[in-house]
Amino acid sequence: NMLKHLKVQKGDVQEGFSDADVILEHTYFTPAHDHAFMEPECSLSRLTPEGRFEVYVGSQIPYSDRNLIARALAVPEEQVHVIGQLMGGGFGGKEDIAGQIHAALLTQATGKPVKLLYDRHESLIAHPKRHATQVRVKIGAKKDGTFTAVETELYGDTGAYASLGEKVMTRATTHSSGPYEVPHVKADCYAMYTNNPPAGAFRGFGVMQSAFAVESLVDALAVELRMDPVKLRKKNALRVGSITNTGQTLTHSVGLLECIEKVDQEMRRLAEGNPFTPKTVVDNPHLIRTWGFAVAYKNTGLGGGAPDKAGAEVELYSDGTLEVRTSSAELGQGLPTVLQLIAAEELGVDPGRVRVLLSDTDLTPDGGPTTASRQTYVTGNAVRHATKSLLHLLTSELAEYFDVSPDKIEFIEGLAQIQDRKVTFADVASLILSHGRKPKAEYTYWAPETKPLGQEGDMHFAFSFAAQAAEIEVNTTTGEVKVLRLISANDVGYAINPLGLQGQVEGGAIMGIGQALCEDFLLDEGIVISDRLARYRTPSITFTPEITTFFVEHPTQEGPFGAKGVGEIVLIPTVPAITNAIYHATGVRVDRIPVDQEQVLKLLWEKKK
Repeated sequence: NMLKHLKVQKGDVQEGFSDADVILEHTYFTPAHDHAFMEPECSLSRLTPEGRFEVYVGSQIPYSDRNLIARALAVPEEQVHVIGQLMGGGFGGKEDIAGQIHAALLTQATGKPVKLLYDRHESLIAHPKRHATQVRVKIGAKKDGTFTAVETELYGDTGAYASLGEKVMTRATTHSSGPYEVPHVKADCYAMYTNNPPAGAFRGFGVMQSAFAVESLVDALAVELRMDPVKLRKKNALRVGSITNTGQTLTHSVGLLECIEKVDQEMRRLAEGNPFTPKTVVDNPHLIRTWGFAVAYKNTGLGGGAPDKAGAEVELYSDGTLEVRTSSAELGQGLPTVLQLIAAEELGVDPGRVRVLLSDTDLTPDGGPTTASRQTYVTGNAVRHATKSLLHLLTSELAEYFDVSPDKIEFIEGLAQIQDRKVTFADVASLILSHGRKPKAEYTYWAPETKPLGQEGDMHFAFSFAAQAAEIEVNTTTGEVKVLRLISANDVGYAINPLGLQGQVEGGAIMGIGQALCEDFLLDEGIVISDRLARYRTPSITFTPEITTFFVEHPTQEGPFGAKGVGEIVLIPTVPAITNAIYHATGVRVDRIPVDQEQVLKLLWEKKK
């Protein structure tokens, strides 16, 4: 029943453990999770008068949808037109087919328009979930805290079908020793078929599960060494020049230490002393408060040797406005604003004069999948280079028309300045159109080459880094856990849209809190129990803590203005930050999520005996 056995090896772990003064080992468990997006899956199909299939769908990969629909219908791709819609969330749950093909097949059979809208029950039982995992971690360290070896063994429940199981569990495996430089690493992962619902892409893409395991054991190691947990992480943290567990040398854009320092400084300020010392609430001695800390890293882009490219088109219209076009999907993450700001910055115009058209296979170039925290970097670069090409076209036309050197032309505040003349963008567009040309440029950006796992070379072209601290309150009479405050610092390369980035951080934190404290997709021997939202507990507004956000900017060499992915990293350290805080508050170490209130209470009672 094995989908894939994945292996990572660096050095010799037996040598590393023989060099260790302290060795810890433990196994951690995570359940299946549902994406619980606001809008369930919906597809609408119709035949046009020309005999083409027109499919409207909320999907993360429009061009892939077109290809799969055409193959299922046995028609050429050109006969299928996919028009992606704005959707109420995706988080990876709208990468797989969910109605697109079925609606088109029904239209083919009947000649009629067909709409398929999943109700919540159908959505919960149909689309792939987050992989349930079992992760064993073994860490060896010197007395001064220097890591000597990390060994991990992972089992991932990929369900009845492969979906993206191999890719997800590859990421879980390659990140399973944490964002640390370790001389000796060995990881074995077994992605297994089961009779459970299929598991696939979900924000964090396997790294959330392995980060919970390794960050929990690193925290336990700090206790064993009688060492501050932040100091232990700083000592071993990846930095420029470090070599990852897959053998990749990090040459630039490694802001983990700054993330740790910013969160640590703010945590200690708020804690007024030692943040890891439990404190009882005045007049409520059964309420105990303290902090937990965790770090994480996550690749940007597809990586692993997968070709990673995006196309974009930028056009200037006769009214002086511009349009950016790409098929990349908007799931609520704010991609249109990022692309709008990139184009506006390159052209020196007000962002309000730039509109963005997405996800139409007839009208927009292929931007690739909206997954792997890749859109800002890959599609952002496509837009930036397309805009530069358009700017070159405008400059050439003006230079020829006014008989001046191109270097005498500047674009400032929405105007072309040619010596003492000022020409509006509308006039520039009219000039080019009068010459029988379109003021339009297209560019396909190819991300830096990566190599598959096990081959020499870089497995990823960029990584994002994060640190988080969570202050929690444990009710020792009920076992209930509340998150009161959360501090998050993320190395994003460059913050193109700070307000949108803050929204990503806060949304990711709430998702992480839910998965730490309440979310569990329940199954009974392959039968779905959580078949309605009432049986799948998501965090309500009452779970929302006070969130403090820090942006750390260590630019990448190739990302647009130095930017890199943020969509997933903001979620990954949240779970272990909370579970580590529970230990500091109670002495009870949580090794499975969601945190079971009754189990915490039971362990507290056993400690008192």
